[in-house]
Amino acid sequence: MKDVSQKPDSLRVARATATLHAPAHCIELLRSGDTEKGDPLKTARVAGILAAKRTDELIPLCHPLPIHRAEVTYELAETSVKVMAEVQTIGPTGVEMEALTAASLAALTLYDMLKPYAEPDELHIEDCRLERKTGGKSHYKRALSTPRSAAVVVLSDTVASGAKPDTAGAWVRDALIAANFGPVEYAVIADDAAVLGDLLGSLIHADTAMIVTVGGTGLGPHDITVDTVKPMLDVEIPGIMEAARAFGQQRMPYAMLSRGVAGYVRDSLVITFPGSRGGASESLAATLPGLIHLLETGRAGGRHPGGYGEAN
Repeated sequence: MKDVSQKPDSLRVARATATLHAPAHCIELLRSGDTEKGDPLKTARVAGILAAKRTDELIPLCHPLPIHRAEVTYELAETSVKVMAEVQTIGPTGVEMEALTAASLAALTLYDMLKPYAEPDELHIEDCRLERKTGGKSHYKRALSTPRSAAVVVLSDTVASGAKPDTAGAWVRDALIAANFGPVEYAVIADDAAVLGDLLGSLIHADTAMIVTVGGTGLGPHDITVDTVKPMLDVEIPGIMEAARAFGQQRMPYAMLSRGVAGYVRDSLVITFPGSRGGASESLAATLPGLIHLLETGRAGGRHPGGYGEAN
């Protein structure tokens, strides 16, 4: 199975359809609900909902997901019935397969209940397809539309001295490049407040769109990052690091100890990530969609779906 542990939860909805073709007298049986096995539409609705809930048992590589809503509805024509299934969850991966399975099984149930009233060549199912999906990376972007400058600043006495290699900062740098940031500057410095302040000042003066510090967010005597950055912020954005801590807390119990802050200094977005490889990667995984949205719409006053600036 694909690893989705580093994907943040989001509201995800998928809608799928399938069409059963049948003789006109069979469609009338669907309208009346009068067959020897009972009401076909009601029975198929239950079958589709159960199928959505058990998709991971039927399709080997599907992830088990909490199904928050599943519904099956119909459109009856003269010689066909269109089955429509919609499934909703809040999770790290989508419910496309759950919706497709629900539509398929509901159509098969109708087929089974109508087959005593028609010849085999008079019944057939076709055009099972995904009609739409929302949520996840298809809805919340994880890459910039146009490149923007960024900088990654690693704070570590041991890394700066050459005693050990940097893995956390390098991972963040590479992930930002993959998200279409560019150019991306990269620096490793000791845990020195004056040096950090000077470097941040020069990056802000150069109008760097986003600056990510890695390290120094804990409670140790050398953890000076937050104490240096926080007084510099013109506009603090608490939700960024709240999201990172909540995401991390689901994966290990020490995430709550990070003091990381985020906000704007002039027009530069400054974010402070933990120094561990896991903490830094989880923080970026949790916040990247929001950071992309903020850089492309928020501070510049751009319009976004559902905002008051959106045209009616």
